[in-house]
Amino acid sequence: MNREVIEAIGALAKEKSISKEVLFSAIEEALKSAYKKNLKKATAGMPNVRVNLDREDGTVQVFARKVVVDEVTDDAMEISLSAARAIQPSYEEGDIVEIEVTPRDFGRVAAQTAKQVIVQRIREAERGIIYDEYIEKENEILTAIVQRVEGKNVFVELGKTEGIIDPGHHMPGEEYNLGDRLKVYVLEVQRSAKGPQVLVSRTHPGLVKRLFELEVPEIQSGIVQIKSIAREAGSRTKMAVFSSDPLVDAVGSCVGPRGARVDRVVTELKNEKIDIIKWSGDPAEFIANALNPARVINVFVSEKDKACRVIVPDNQLSLAIGKEGQNARLAAKLTGWKIDIKSQSQAEEIAEEAAAEVAQAEDAE
Repeated sequence: MNREVIEAIGALAKEKSISKEVLFSAIEEALKSAYKKNLKKATAGMPNVRVNLDREDGTVQVFARKVVVDEVTDDAMEISLSAARAIQPSYEEGDIVEIEVTPRDFGRVAAQTAKQVIVQRIREAERGIIYDEYIEKENEILTAIVQRVEGKNVFVELGKTEGIIDPGHHMPGEEYNLGDRLKVYVLEVQRSAKGPQVLVSRTHPGLVKRLFELEVPEIQSGIVQIKSIAREAGSRTKMAVFSSDPLVDAVGSCVGPRGARVDRVVTELKNEKIDIIKWSGDPAEFIANALNPARVINVFVSEKDKACRVIVPDNQLSLAIGKEGQNARLAAKLTGWKIDIKSQSQAEEIAEEAAAEVAQAEDAE
């Protein structure tokens, strides 16, 4: 080991933002292992050793650490009181004596070991730095570039690392081609032997939320809030918004001038339909809004069951339910309420039947 190695450690530590002391300590531990490995070939005894790497000139020293005892039973681990006092008269039983045992050719071993440790630690530190950077991006959106498709997994470049879109987070019907740029939602960042593994999604409702946050200044400032989102990726999303300022229209802010803001989000999501509705603290009003674009006549709520019956005009029933029940399903998910939709004529029939049952009961009495 020489001064050039020490200078190299300093330069690398600065360049890679790694603590020099972390590198020095790692090299000392590696040298300790190297010493013991070589010693094991020559002797059965395995002493407790300490390696010291001089931070200034690179000198390496190996010290055997032995316990002072009255009677030695293990030469590798113990030293007699008389032998210890020959080194320093103040030693007592139980003290630790360090005796230098540096091998003659240990400098060559030290240099090789240092190089290996430095390379390994730099890789680990770089992975750690990247992990720390991306763990802070969980639940955020990033711009990704498609690198390759392996089976059903899509691998994307995220800047300093790679992300994975697994099959469960592909947008239905969306194709992924080499070089495609797209927005992804960061689900989770995991540590792995090859570096951080970033799991990203194109289907998570959070992707829609973050896209609107990028497009709508009123959301960024906190005046407009996204209260809830229900999404069936690739098909349709319902988003409930609220404005804390009565002079600011929450829905209009998200739609933007001539629909520009919502159009940019729709384009990014490959023409997924987006219903932006006004949130309300009144469950009946919120549920009626959630069934947009259908017109609602009345909403009867049961707070106890968190369920409701919604009455719509006869010609609005299919619109309220939606294709394959999608509109009603998303409205229920958005509001958190069970929704039973009836047409006006169905509601009247139910009311007539109920009235007839009551009349029958009264006649029976």
